Amino acid sequence: MKILLIGAGNMGGAMLSGLDRYDVTVVEAYQPRQEELRALYPNVTLLDSVPSLNGFVVILAIKPQSLESLVCEGEAQAVISILAGTPLEKVKEKVKAKAYIRAMPNLAALKRKSVTSVCGDETFKEEALQLLSSIGKAIWLESEAQLDIATGIGGSAPAWIALVAEALSDGAVNIGLPRDKSYAYVAALMEGMGALLEDEHPAIIKDRVTSPGGTTIAGTAALEEGGVRDAFIKAVEVCYERTKGLA
Repeated sequence: MKILLIGAGNMGGAMLSGLDRYDVTVVEAYQPRQEELRALYPNVTLLDSVPSLNGFVVILAIKPQSLESLVCEGEAQAVISILAGTPLEKVKEKVKAKAYIRAMPNLAALKRKSVTSVCGDETFKEEALQLLSSIGKAIWLESEAQLDIATGIGGSAPAWIALVAEALSDGAVNIGLPRDKSYAYVAALMEGMGALLEDEHPAIIKDRVTSPGGTTIAGTAALEEGGVRDAFIKAVEVCYERTKGLA
């Protein structure tokens, strides 16, 4: 599979770390960024402009507002768009391909730990899931509407989880734990919880940790008093509404 990655900014660049098993060509017009990529990925072909799409699977990773000025020739085997809030109908107007896929990875692609939402043409489903699994876990959704909803927990939630991590660390530092130790605990905590959640419902995990009159239920009560669950539910909702607005 020949990959043409158009755009190698934050997300496109993060995806590159997991695409090294493929024959990858990258289109990146910004010269300083080209130099960075050349040092990081010496086996990747770097171009200043978009070549003919013939024979390529295109990963479209430019800024959504740059789609309008994109000029392409030829027909791709498939196009995988990671443009936030951009429906496939808009992509079809600018890029000719045999199949169209929309995907939403997250920044954890840098560590090959992204959770990536995927939808689009069933004819390219297996290939898309295989390719996007190279940067983490890929989850197939039935529609673009579902992908827009999943953007909150898949694409935006890493920022919210980072906010939680920082707040937990601040809490520990506030009462005397050194910053480096608190960050080490939080990082290990996040990794461990991810593994547990693969097998158990969140409520079961909470109940197993919580004992009558104990420390955990006291902290849980304080979080509920602060409306933490309501805040996260609303965060997902406003993220979805903003995604629809971008479209």
